[in-house]
Amino acid sequence: MSDKSYYSTECKWQDTTPGGVIIDTGNAYEFKTGDWRTTKPIWNSEKCKNCFLCWAFCPDMSIIVENEKIKGIDYDHCKGCGLCAAQCKFDAIQLVEE
Repeated sequence: MSDKSYYSTECKWQDTTPGGVIIDTGNAYEFKTGDWRTTKPIWNSEKCKNCFLCWAFCPDMSIIVENEKIKGIDYDHCKGCGLCAAQCKFDAIQLVEE
């Protein structure tokens, strides 16, 4: 089926992809899912000891690591679950309302 017919008014509902389904492998990074969060983690680099507990517990891999150090948070994919802040023993991550 060509893209043109897929998105046309002649396309039957049976030929469309069900909503919320990712049909191609390896493309989850393309879907920016961070816009549905209600809380936002704020990372304080001065308090961070790079223990990586936040990175290990983040279900969305939203803790950015470069050169074996935490560099920030990927807000395009962070859903604001708060696991990073709950695991931080150094109070380097605080949750704030969006």
